[in-house]
Amino acid sequence: MKTRIALAALFSASLLAPAVSEACSRAVYMGKEGQIVTGRTMDWFVSDMDTNLWLYPRGLDRTSNTKRPVTWKSKYGSVVTTIYEGAAADGMNEKGLVANVLYLPDSKYPVASASDKRPTLAVSGWVQYVLDNYATTAEAVEALRKEVFRTVPIETPTGEPGTVHFAISDASGDSAIFEFLDGKLTIHHGKEYQVMTNSPPFDQQLSLNKYWQTVGGSTFLPGTNRASDRFVRASFYINEAKQSADPREAVATVFSVMRNVSVPIGIKIPGQPNIADTLWLSVSDQKNKVYYYQSTNSPGIIWAKLSELDFKEGSGVRKLQLDGNPDVAGDQTRNFKSAELFKFLAPKE
Repeated sequence: MKTRIALAALFSASLLAPAVSEACSRAVYMGKEGQIVTGRTMDWFVSDMDTNLWLYPRGLDRTSNTKRPVTWKSKYGSVVTTIYEGAAADGMNEKGLVANVLYLPDSKYPVASASDKRPTLAVSGWVQYVLDNYATTAEAVEALRKEVFRTVPIETPTGEPGTVHFAISDASGDSAIFEFLDGKLTIHHGKEYQVMTNSPPFDQQLSLNKYWQTVGGSTFLPGTNRASDRFVRASFYINEAKQSADPREAVATVFSVMRNVSVPIGIKIPGQPNIADTLWLSVSDQKNKVYYYQSTNSPGIIWAKLSELDFKEGSGVRKLQLDGNPDVAGDQTRNFKSAELFKFLAPKE
């Protein structure tokens, strides 16, 4: 009887998350000798997000493409994965800072008011703003906590609301999670915040994970593709896996964890982006500054070595064309080509 009661409680706890959320997952691996690696999955209900890799140099003038735009000049070069040729979804800069955006339907951003004269930054440019301006998580947290601009959501080209939360991690393993809930910015900052998925908001994810730690562990982990279950599995495996100083082993380990929380192709329900195919994975080796990417529709992994890329001011924007080229694989460090800079997706203002 006690066992049945316990199983019922576990099942109920796994259903606490709202049904509508994107199925992305993110985890930070802390190996030996400072071997830090961040992995993430991108899951969405469409089969193609026009995904490409971009190389941005230092000294690049950027604008948020809003009515009252934030403008800045990049301090650091970066390699970024974009979607819809209008939003930065994921990337790493030359200092080893990684930024990821994941869908969060619970997000509620600050409401515009006549008295609020701050410039605005759409979430489509949030990753790029962080990678361009900061070298460490602590530096980014200190600056973003001041809220010198107002963050605004977008609508995706497919009509879905672009409401997200953000995760960053640096070469030391320090992490931060940023969420806008009820119009207020919430920040979780510390190395303990290794994992993020989607709904519910992050503080509730932490509570669910703590619950499973007390009753499950290695013998009993939730197995569905719901955000709360993926959070529990990623939290367990990213720490239980072999913690290695070898970069090849560390990167392979993170890929294996991210595949464990990926959603198989064809597992989707219309109108519920939380049950959607994993379209691609990225893994960032923050110690050795190598950015890895794999499309689930491609035969192999591709990578770029940031230490061998030219990020000098004036060197120009470059692009690795992945959309329409599913057979690209291997070391692509020298294959970025000059390209015209796109504009960030803008909100309806």
